[in-house]
Amino acid sequence: MSEKHVKMKRIIAKEQAVSEKYVHNLIELVEEGNTIPFIARYRKELTGEMDEVQIREIVDKWHYMNQLQTRKEEVVRLIDEQGKLTTELQQKIEAASKLQEVEDLYRPYKQKRRTKATVAKEKGLEPFADWLFSLPTSGDVEEEAKKYLDTEKEVSEVSDAIQGAQDIISEWISDHPDYRKAIRLLGLQEGKVQSVVKDEEIDEKKVFEMYYEYEEPVRSIVPHRILALNRGESEGVLRIKLIMPVERVLSLLQRKMITKRTVAEWVLTEAIADGYKRLIEPSIEREIRQELTSKAEDQAIHIFAENLKQLLLQPPIKEKIVLGVDPAYRTGCKLAVVDATGKVLDIAVIYPTPPRNEVERAKEVVKKMIAKHGVNMIAIGNGTASRETEQFIADVITDLPEAIYYLIVNEAGASVYSASELGRVEFPDLKVEERSAVSIARRIQDPLAELVKIDPKSVGVGQYQHDVSQKKLTESLSFIVETVVNQVGVNVNTASVSLLQYVAGLSNAVATNIVKQREEAGKFSSRAQLKKIPRLGAKTYEQCIGFLRIPSAKNPLDQTAIHPEAYLATKQLLKELNLDLSAVGTEELKVALESVDVSRVASQLELGAPTIQDIIDSLVRPSRDPRDNITKPLLKQGVMQLEDLKPGMELQGTVRNVVDFGAFIDIGVKQDGLVHISKLTNRFVKHPLEVVVVGEIVTVWIDSVDAHKGRIALTMLEPKQQAATS
Repeated sequence: MSEKHVKMKRIIAKEQAVSEKYVHNLIELVEEGNTIPFIARYRKELTGEMDEVQIREIVDKWHYMNQLQTRKEEVVRLIDEQGKLTTELQQKIEAASKLQEVEDLYRPYKQKRRTKATVAKEKGLEPFADWLFSLPTSGDVEEEAKKYLDTEKEVSEVSDAIQGAQDIISEWISDHPDYRKAIRLLGLQEGKVQSVVKDEEIDEKKVFEMYYEYEEPVRSIVPHRILALNRGESEGVLRIKLIMPVERVLSLLQRKMITKRTVAEWVLTEAIADGYKRLIEPSIEREIRQELTSKAEDQAIHIFAENLKQLLLQPPIKEKIVLGVDPAYRTGCKLAVVDATGKVLDIAVIYPTPPRNEVERAKEVVKKMIAKHGVNMIAIGNGTASRETEQFIADVITDLPEAIYYLIVNEAGASVYSASELGRVEFPDLKVEERSAVSIARRIQDPLAELVKIDPKSVGVGQYQHDVSQKKLTESLSFIVETVVNQVGVNVNTASVSLLQYVAGLSNAVATNIVKQREEAGKFSSRAQLKKIPRLGAKTYEQCIGFLRIPSAKNPLDQTAIHPEAYLATKQLLKELNLDLSAVGTEELKVALESVDVSRVASQLELGAPTIQDIIDSLVRPSRDPRDNITKPLLKQGVMQLEDLKPGMELQGTVRNVVDFGAFIDIGVKQDGLVHISKLTNRFVKHPLEVVVVGEIVTVWIDSVDAHKGRIALTMLEPKQQAATS
């Protein structure tokens, strides 16, 4: 390994506050073709038990540093080819820790289009510029300028020579990396973002009204406002400008350049002002805005990813026959009954809402479906006509002899899935809306299995997701889906291709082959059978197999998260306890494992203590699902209207979305309420995610209701806390 790579790993270890040994091991594992979920779960000893997020951060940093190193080598080569590479310059390039620093150092040597400075150099004015730049203490500027008069080169006046020399000096100033770095820092510390309205008529709904005449310091502007301003600008509503502290910048440049009294002071002062206004300010403004946008995008993507993670981890409501309802007005409500495995049992359409209002007929259809199939739960999509449909369903279940509960399901993305190729393949005989009803029903049976069929960007928990880098967003969301799928584990005998393709090491093609084999030869009875799947080689098997479960397998270990590579060690552990595989999951084994000395067993079996602990946990709870520990969704039997809400009323609600400025809570009325970040808790928090997550059940109080605008302000501060805060 090269010294440069060793140094890079040392830097990463220091930044991440982890052992250099673990960083080295991790990079080796990745370069050997191991996936992040596999490393996080089955190579804990080698990484110090890093989780998926930390592993990804280190891997991303490693890729960035390699990219940085490649660019450094390229820049050194390009400057050297010009014969202008000095030892000092090369050392500066090699010491740079960011791509921006490398580009700043390369800027003076970069091939430029024809500029005022290049024209002045062609006229022979560079020696004059050198003389001025040397801060002469004697002589006369105009007399010196006369030496360069040349009518053939269009330098006929003293002013022409001075202007040409100033153009050259302006470019030197603009290209100076230290000056640019200092100005960029000043802009970030003292600059202001300013917006004015450009075309008010475009903004029909006054979405950007607060930004029609707006100004805020760069150092304090929050990410979601950056993205809002960018959107207003891209839609032609706003004109955005970065207001720099010009006097401070000019003063800084003069101090750095004019370090002593000189006869050329006035010429240099003018060159500084011109260089800044014409060359530096426009590019620095772009760079600062790009930096602000990049940070805002990273924040928006982070929030989206965290919300998506919590959404995917929503607990399944198992062993229920569910009636899914896709509400609508004119086209009717589509109904779909699915059994406990998600199989479609029945489809229907009813018209209980305007314009047809066939309430009684619709009630009969719903009651017959419930009775025929033994429905014990109803899922209602939260789209158009949702609340009217909810009222209808609430009325229906009051007439039933047995207790049936319903819940409102966030149907974001259901229509995307229904109209997709995947939806058509899965349900070729169903209409688009009928597929939506099936998707809504299945979302409460197993949210993860259903949501993976939908583009993560369409699941309705983002913030400005259309205003960020789509490549970065897609990569981040795919990583979250992959992480959650592998943390939960997958039943290989029921999983769809959509779910299987997120398992570590599996591609869509291999996932398709697994499902095809299952359909042709029947359910798998052992993990070893998967070795025969076409295109599932030894490395892929190693990566994926620990995350694939076979609940009815002959070998009980195939039902667990224990990797086959540890089966022998697991059997040895059981043997030491005078037990065998038949004891997996029993109370007897649980009691026996409580007395195991993990360190001693790890040493004896030549495995790491984390691996032994994971084996023990899996033997105690072979079918463990991390989602089981999460609070189940709120189930309902009655409906509430916006008009029923009064300030001070206490309610329970479900967190639907978390954004930079607060959280949106479904409290059972048509409109989600907003808890502003200041009303989440009585302590200071940097971000709402410190307090709430998507899917969490929270207690809230009504702060205020604006029925006209359909806005509900909520608070999570108890009345006594509110009094103390005020």
